[in-house]
Amino acid sequence: MNVAIDIAARTAWGEARGEGISGVQAILNVIANRATHPGWWGHDIASVCTTPWQFSCRNEDDPNLAKLKAVTDEDPIFRSALSLAGRMVAHTLPDITGGADSYYAIGSTKPRWAANRKPLKVIGHHAFYRVGLTGNGA
Repeated sequence: MNVAIDIAARTAWGEARGEGISGVQAILNVIANRATHPGWWGHDIASVCTTPWQFSCRNEDDPNLAKLKAVTDEDPIFRSALSLAGRMVAHTLPDITGGADSYYAIGSTKPRWAANRKPLKVIGHHAFYRVGLTGNGA
């Protein structure tokens, strides 16, 4: 299996498996938007997903880390995440976030970077923003 597809699918599943397919797709869109515009968050799909403190499911102290490492395609949401990640790598996955490069879970503490910014989209329980790319949506 393509490593980028696997890493991206596991990251999206770890971040949004409770948000359904559209939530998983939205996280993949953020990963793709970051990989398309390399910067402090990484320079390709794998590094975007694994740069420390970018996706909470990959933090060493997050209980989702063990889950995302262990999930298999027996899980229907992960199976969908793999399919969507394949489309992301092939550049055929529509961006439902409006170009977002950042997001946070509504109901958690609003991050400093989101202060005084209007989200581009709200999908499920996540608010999506463009913070690091040109045209920050502020």
